[in-house]
Amino acid sequence: MAETEVMKNTSDEDFGAFVDKFLLLPPSGSPHQLPLSGLTFAVKDIFDVEGYVTGFGNLDWARTHSAAASTASVVSDILSSGASSVGKTVMDEMAYSINGENWHYGTPTNPCAPDRVPGGSSSGSAVAVAAGLVDFSLGTDTGGSVRAPGAFCGILGFRPSHGTVSTDGVIPMAQSFDTVVKTELRAALSSLIQTDEILSNNSVNSTILQIMSTNPQDCGILVLPTVPGPPPKLQTEPVKLENYRAKAFSLLAIAGMSGFCQVTIPLGMLDDLPVAVSLLARHGDDLFLLNLVQTLYDSLKEQASSMTKLT
Repeated sequence: MAETEVMKNTSDEDFGAFVDKFLLLPPSGSPHQLPLSGLTFAVKDIFDVEGYVTGFGNLDWARTHSAAASTASVVSDILSSGASSVGKTVMDEMAYSINGENWHYGTPTNPCAPDRVPGGSSSGSAVAVAAGLVDFSLGTDTGGSVRAPGAFCGILGFRPSHGTVSTDGVIPMAQSFDTVVKTELRAALSSLIQTDEILSNNSVNSTILQIMSTNPQDCGILVLPTVPGPPPKLQTEPVKLENYRAKAFSLLAIAGMSGFCQVTIPLGMLDDLPVAVSLLARHGDDLFLLNLVQTLYDSLKEQASSMTKLT
């Protein structure tokens, strides 16, 4: 059982990222030299935390549900590894958007581009990291709900292979696609295979599956844009948002449909707006992918910075 302290919610100071602020400490008696000792994290309001209502981004949902009787497995595991949780974050209503605009709790402010949407549905989780309020945060990704806000807010976002992280204690959205993910996660490997071109929307899923399943003995990586362009402006017309969303899902759906793992990597700013790229690997190649990102990250940022200066 984690120790709990209640903290005052100061939304003006937290970019509107949180719906509840509290402090969950590692279990009493935990050794100091644990893998995540000294780190802090935030939790999307889709994860159960004992004693708190899981709001699911909707006030009616929050009013009609009782406080959780137990804490989601992944949250407990992170606490047991030495990290402390500082609260629950804002999300799109019932996880049904990649924009991050919530009419009940307000839209978290994108620290990278304040006049643009933060991305959703894990909006508050991404903003908390981008604003430096936590070291990392937990979100969920069904159709792009961590990868999109990661790209929009200029941070790393990881969608693991489907089924590799427990969803126990997480409100389901679409269980065939749901994954529990971390934003701003780095770990530690080698080799990069960069494709055949960005394929047309109609053939992308079948072609990608064929390419990356040709030789199970080889570790292959697909490099592609995370999203089709910079984050939309706040309060963009619904028709324009829908057009953007359709284009975004043609890229984001590859991992969802295949169950593959994917990391979105921030490359810096262009015209004062964030730019990101994604690396996609086959199901089960999560450690290979994360180690590769760790190896390439600094070099990618340096090269992107050089290209930006040339433009």
